[in-house]
Amino acid sequence: MNTKMTSTIEKITLNAATFSGVPVEPTLINFFYGNNGTGKSTIAREILSDSGLAWQQGKSSADYSVLVYNQEFVEANFRGYGNLKGVFTVGEQNIEIQNQIAEKSTQRAEQEKLNGENTTAKERKESERDRLLTGFQETCWDKTKAIRDAFNDTQDRFKRKAQFAEKVLQMGNPTQHDVGELRTLYETAFDPNAATYREFQPTGGTARLKGSPGNELLGKSITSSSDTPFAGFIKAINATDWVRQGHEHFPETPEGKCPYCQQELPDDFDKQIAACFDGQYQEDIDALRQFQEDYASDMQNFLDTLNANMQNAFPRLDLTEYKTKLALLEKTIEINLQRIKDKLKEPSSIIALENVKTLRDDINDLVEGFNKQIQANNAIVGAKRQKQTECTTNVWELIAFTLQSDISTYKSRRKTFDDVVATLAKLITDGGKASRALEIEIAELSKKIVSTAPTIKSINDLLRDSGFQGFTLREKRGQQNVYEVVRQDGQVAANLSEGERNFIAFLYFYHLVRGSHSDSDISKDKLVVIDDPVSSVDSSALFIISTLIREMVEVCHNNADYLDNQVQGDYIKQIFILTHNVYFHREITYNQTHRFKCVSFFVVNKASNNSSVRLCVRPSQKIPTENENFNPVQNSYAALWSEYREVNTVIPVLNVIRRILEYYFMQLCGYDGVNIRKRVLEENKDKFVETPAEGLPDYTKYQLASAMLSYISVNSVGFSDGLNYVDDCADINLYKTVFKLIFKALHQEQHYKMMMGDEME
Repeated sequence: MNTKMTSTIEKITLNAATFSGVPVEPTLINFFYGNNGTGKSTIAREILSDSGLAWQQGKSSADYSVLVYNQEFVEANFRGYGNLKGVFTVGEQNIEIQNQIAEKSTQRAEQEKLNGENTTAKERKESERDRLLTGFQETCWDKTKAIRDAFNDTQDRFKRKAQFAEKVLQMGNPTQHDVGELRTLYETAFDPNAATYREFQPTGGTARLKGSPGNELLGKSITSSSDTPFAGFIKAINATDWVRQGHEHFPETPEGKCPYCQQELPDDFDKQIAACFDGQYQEDIDALRQFQEDYASDMQNFLDTLNANMQNAFPRLDLTEYKTKLALLEKTIEINLQRIKDKLKEPSSIIALENVKTLRDDINDLVEGFNKQIQANNAIVGAKRQKQTECTTNVWELIAFTLQSDISTYKSRRKTFDDVVATLAKLITDGGKASRALEIEIAELSKKIVSTAPTIKSINDLLRDSGFQGFTLREKRGQQNVYEVVRQDGQVAANLSEGERNFIAFLYFYHLVRGSHSDSDISKDKLVVIDDPVSSVDSSALFIISTLIREMVEVCHNNADYLDNQVQGDYIKQIFILTHNVYFHREITYNQTHRFKCVSFFVVNKASNNSSVRLCVRPSQKIPTENENFNPVQNSYAALWSEYREVNTVIPVLNVIRRILEYYFMQLCGYDGVNIRKRVLEENKDKFVETPAEGLPDYTKYQLASAMLSYISVNSVGFSDGLNYVDDCADINLYKTVFKLIFKALHQEQHYKMMMGDEME
């Protein structure tokens, strides 16, 4: 796809008057066409005021003489005719100095070109450097996602890629911190509900139980040593424990009978029973009972302590193993208590208790580990702000460690780019100084050969050649570099017609473009804007103005193509020409549409008090994949039909219909306003009145036809110029239906089909 070249002003954003954010992307040579009041003069004023303009890289309005020809220019310079500022232009004398200026100008142009190339290279390297940074930012962001998500609160001010990468580059101490420890620190330091917790209490020892007499009796058979006959009997039958238990259960013998067999017992039975058990036996039983009480008490204290630990415990502790071992300890203690109880039932039996020390030690080890976590938590909570800072620092050090190789690679490549950009920046600075030095030399040389006199001669020659004999320009006596407009009698002109004033004002502007108000600025490049320069001028003046503008266009075109230059110089770096005059537009745009790259055509429209600007570009008829310019001004009658097909509001469509009807039926077919109304509205009334099967006739189309024909004037002047403006809008069905019916009523269906390019219904 072919594209247009950019120029001095790369973009204009219009926001004044009836424009609202309207973008225009001009190229080297720009033609704007639009009716009066659409906003063309606003565009010219915006360029002059440097409002909404985007300049080429490194350029601004200060680098150019921005010259705008419009009504304000005419008023400012030709309010009176006796004190015109002189325009310095180059005379013909001193070829040697002119050659020196040409040589210096060539050197300056080459230096400017080199500066431009260096600027482009610098911009390219800066763009590559920016892409390098963007890639680094993406890498940093992607590689650290897990860390950033896990430690989100440490990233508060760095949650955008650019800020994050900048922080990474500032880190100077990459460290591989333990992620688990860091997470523990983070979860407490940044928890708004974090609190201190009491430590777990370990269980005490069992020294008291080990030293208890009852402890040794567990593995000993407790028997009586009594030698009474009854004691011997119960020993013989191995019933000592049974007798003791029975006597303990039934210490009283009701009615003197045995509680088991109900036989009469001897009167001294209690004495005989008591005599069966000696003093040592009883002491052992008492010691065993005391051991039972002590064991139960100590073990219950253990369990109470261990269970109390779990009340309001530190929530981050994993108590699963603790609870498991505690349950096992409870079960073991329960078993041991039962064994002691069984021993008391059968003192002669030998028992061994289950080991609780291992379980107790395991639980105490867990308690020790828990307490370390609790102590760490309490220490963090007690110094929360400092611990948050410590955690944040450690997280960033971990991030820097994770990205260590990426940071090193980026910094190395970044330094290479920085060095190249710095070198190019110095070349640009030095080149700018060299260019300005050449500009000063050119200005000093120009002072030796420029004057305001050549401008007088040139303007007077143009006035004479165009038939303006009533006034001329001359230097004002007694004042250097000042002109005055004088009549043939030598008197300063008191008044000129509007056409005369506009013509001499344009000639003055033309020479100002070629020269300068100052002898030192004559070599400064120009940016030219011309807004409707042919107002009130006659055809000969219009021809001269058109010729001079075409010359300026060619000077500007030399910036794009020197191979086919018709005029010398390239001092006009960009030109804008705005007009509503179709004759003038035809003259200045002749043979310009093919210059797609450096020439653009624009149409300025206004609808509902909103102005718009449309670039006149369409797919190429020869190469559909590319675009081509088209001129918005074409043959008048064909243009009317084209406009008719496109308009989408009532007033414009009526205006176009009137002009078509007047030109075709009145000028070409010979109708007048009276007989055309008679033919249509009387003889063909039925074609415009719809009569439904039931109901009243509908006169809507008839009334519209009457309104259209009422616009036609018997004295219409027709078309003598062959030109008109082409607009683009949409369709108005009812009006266009009536318009078609008028052609049908007058038997001009074929002409309608030809102009519309479709079939009549």
